[in-house]
Amino acid sequence: MTRSLVIVGNGYRAAGGDTATPDREISWTRKELDQLLRIYGRQVAAGEWRDYAIDTLRECAVFSVFRRSSEMPLYRIEKRPKLAQKQGAYAVIAMSGLIMKRGHDLSQVLKVLEKKKAEFRLVDA
Repeated sequence: MTRSLVIVGNGYRAAGGDTATPDREISWTRKELDQLLRIYGRQVAAGEWRDYAIDTLRECAVFSVFRRSSEMPLYRIEKRPKLAQKQGAYAVIAMSGLIMKRGHDLSQVLKVLEKKKAEFRLVDA
C-alpha cells in the first residue's frame, strides 16, 4: 500500500488522516515588515544601505541589508520564535557574526541600527 502526501499551505502531511504537523517556514508579519522597511528607507535616504533580501527558513526569518548587492550583508535581522521565551525572538547580527542586540521587541532591537547624531558645541575662542 502506497501512502500519498497532501499539500497543505506551505507544508505537507500524510494522507489518510495522519495529523503530523506541516513543515512550515517562519516568516515576517506585516507589522514587522513595516518596521523593517521603515528603518531600511531611512538608511537608504542617508546613503548607507542600497539593497535588501528576505529569507524564510524553517527555523528563522532573515532580513539582510547590503551596502552593495554584490557583497555580504552588512546586517542580518533574524526572527527565531524558538528563542522567544529565552533571549528573545529578534536579533541584529553584524557581518562579522557579532550579535549586536537581541530582544523580545523588534522596535527596541532595531534601535541599535539607528545612527547617533553627532552633537556639535560652539566653543568661544
